[in-house]
Amino acid sequence: MLPSLRLPEVSPAAYRRITLVALALLVFIVVTGAAVRLSGSGLGCTDWPNCTDKHFVAQAETHQMIEFVNRAITGLVSVAVALAVLGSVRLPSRRRDLTWLSVGLVAGVVAQILLGAVVVLTDLNPWLVQGHFVVSMLLVLDAAVLAHRSRLPHGPRRPRVEPGVLWLGRTLVALAVAVILSGTLVTGSGPHSGHTTVKVSTTAQALRAPDAPKRLPIAVHDAARFHGALLILLLAVIAGLLVRLRHLGAESPVFRAGKALLFVCMLQGAIGYTQYFTGVPPILVGLHVLGATLVWLAAVHLLLEMWVPVEHAGSGTRE
Repeated sequence: MLPSLRLPEVSPAAYRRITLVALALLVFIVVTGAAVRLSGSGLGCTDWPNCTDKHFVAQAETHQMIEFVNRAITGLVSVAVALAVLGSVRLPSRRRDLTWLSVGLVAGVVAQILLGAVVVLTDLNPWLVQGHFVVSMLLVLDAAVLAHRSRLPHGPRRPRVEPGVLWLGRTLVALAVAVILSGTLVTGSGPHSGHTTVKVSTTAQALRAPDAPKRLPIAVHDAARFHGALLILLLAVIAGLLVRLRHLGAESPVFRAGKALLFVCMLQGAIGYTQYFTGVPPILVGLHVLGATLVWLAAVHLLLEMWVPVEHAGSGTRE
């Protein structure tokens, strides 16, 4: 008889590294996905799962190669999330929360692959393209929570801040969602909404370009103003939160997380306004997509840091 296959035990430290790799790859694939769109390679591979109806892999053509490399990175992500699931069941102490979060990553990657197929087969329907990005943000959320919890002991948690601050933290996450969703509307109504790109020097020229791809039926100027207003509101709430957190001291993990979120949001706003007034050049749009992902990560991280395991509560007083 063949010996039964038994997976080796995974230490908590090793599992923590697995979750961080999965998170990094999920952020990376957001950027490569943006590169596919911004380089005009969205239909470089015209079929799925094959690149074309005649070839599984891309041929020596730029758009095909860019699109196929993005698909290959999806394979790396799949391996990483599979390791996260397997690692969660081979920890010295089995934890259902880590197992369910890692299974959620697998489900999200499968959904993303299937949605990607539909996006290609529908010739890059702009609504589906935006949905592709939204699913990516949900995957990043899942991976961020998994990585955070993997470094903490299992058990109940309690707020380490007063209720008003916790409410502000939840409001920040909700506003971050609104900012990101409105940002997808700006992109979907602009010159980079589909598989072709338009070389222009101003946003106005981009709107009038005759070879612009199909877009969402929204005026890009209106979408951009709404998006910018939400970002300003988010910055105001972050500033108010930092004022409330001053008494915790500069070394408080919550205060540090708040400052990191403020910095990323300010940088993202600067990139956004620059790209808008310079004709939305692809390189800045790509940086803006990365910035949106980092804003989302920073907002989620801030809220997660507002909770602490009960066994770490010490005397029970808040920081």
